[in-house]
Amino acid sequence: MTDISKAPTIVDAASCGLAPGGISSHARQVIERLKDAGYTAYLVGGCVRDLILGKEPKDFDVVTQARPEEIRQVFRNARLIGRRFRLAHVHFGREIVEVATYRAAPAEGPEDDGGNVFGTLEEDAFRRDFTVNALYYDPDEGLITDYVNGLSDLAQAQLRVIGDPEARFREDPVRMLRAVRFAAKLRLRLTEDGRRLLPVLGPLLQDVAPARLFEEVLKLFHTGNALATYEALCEHRLFEVLFPGVAAVLGPHADPDSLLSRALANSDLRIAEDKPVTPAFLFAALLWEAVQEEAVHSIAEGAPPAEAWMQAAEHVLREQLRIVTIPKRFSVPMREIWSLQSRFERRAGRHAFRFLESKRFRAAYDFLGLRAAAGEAQESLFDWWTRFQEAAASEREAMVAALDGQAEKRPRRRRRRRAAGG
Repeated sequence: MTDISKAPTIVDAASCGLAPGGISSHARQVIERLKDAGYTAYLVGGCVRDLILGKEPKDFDVVTQARPEEIRQVFRNARLIGRRFRLAHVHFGREIVEVATYRAAPAEGPEDDGGNVFGTLEEDAFRRDFTVNALYYDPDEGLITDYVNGLSDLAQAQLRVIGDPEARFREDPVRMLRAVRFAAKLRLRLTEDGRRLLPVLGPLLQDVAPARLFEEVLKLFHTGNALATYEALCEHRLFEVLFPGVAAVLGPHADPDSLLSRALANSDLRIAEDKPVTPAFLFAALLWEAVQEEAVHSIAEGAPPAEAWMQAAEHVLREQLRIVTIPKRFSVPMREIWSLQSRFERRAGRHAFRFLESKRFRAAYDFLGLRAAAGEAQESLFDWWTRFQEAAASEREAMVAALDGQAEKRPRRRRRRRAAGG
C-alpha cells in the first residue's frame, strides 16, 4: 500500500532521463498560458512516464487548478466535454491537448460516480490508479513532483496500485485490465499483491457494462502489444472472463502457431508499420476458434455444413455479447469474413472475378492467409489467390481457364439410370 503521509519528492527531470525536446510545443504553450493567467499547471500521466522511459508519448495531458469554465476563458479554442467530470479539449488543428482540473476521490461510492469533485494537486495524485501514472512535470522549472514513489517504481520496472489494491480493483474492476495493459506495454511487473488479486477478482469484470468492455478490449489489443497482452491476460486468468467460449477451446494459452496468436502478432506488426487495423478483423480472429469448434462438432453429428457454420456463428456471438458488446458496424463485417471463407474454394468460371470485386474480399483474404499459416487451409489455395490479385487481366483469364481445364479432365460420374416405373 502506498504511504499517503509522506511529503512529495521533487527531482530534476534531467536526472530521470527526461528529455524536454520530446514535449509537444502545443502542450508547452497550454501550460505557459495557464501560468500566465495565474494558475498552476503540469504535464501528467502517461506522457511523463513515457518521456522518462524514452518513448514517444501518444498524447499530452495537462492538469491544473483552474476550473473548467476558467480554462475555457483562457483558451478560445477549448471545448468542454464530459458529463460527470468536465474536461477541456484545447484544439490545435488535429492535435488536442486535454486539460483537467485537479480532482479528489469522491467521499463515498465508486470513483466513476463522483462527478466534479475538485481537489488539490496531492489529492489528484492519490486518486490516480498506478504510481507510474501519477508523476507531475513542470517543463518550465524542469522538475518532477512525485507523491507516490512512482519514480522508484518506474526505475524498478514494477507496476504498483495506489492505495489498497483490492479496494481499488473492487471500486472499478476495469483497473485490472489497465494493469495488464500497462504491464504488457511497458514491460513492467505487477507487484505481488496486485498479481495475487487478479485471478480472484477477475469475475467482477462480468458486472461491467459490455459496451465499456468493448472499448477496453480495443485498448488491450489495438495498441501495438496485442500478443504480449493476450499472454498476460491468460496468465492472470482474465482472458477466460472476457472470452469464456474461446478460452474453453484454446485452454490456458493459445499455441504460438494458432490462428489467434498469429493474428495478434500480425496486428502488432501493422500498428508498428502505421497500417490500419479494424475491430471487425480483431473479433473475427478472437472468436474464430470457438465458432470453428462448434461448427465442426455439428457437422460431425450430421448437420449440413452451411447450416452448421451459420448456427455456430450465431450462438458464439450471442453468448459473447453477454460480456463484451460488439457493435453491428463491426459484427456484420466480422461474420462476413467468416462466411466468405468458403468462397475461396469456388474459382472456376467467373466466380473468382466476381469475388475479387467484393468489398470484403481483402479482409477475407487476409483471414485466409492466417488460416493457411495455422494449417487450417491449404497454402496452395492462398498462394493461388495471391497470384490472382497480382496478375494482369489476361493472366487471370489463363489461371481460371487452367482450373476449368482440370475440371474437364476429371472423369464424370455416370448417373444411374432409374428403373422403369421407379
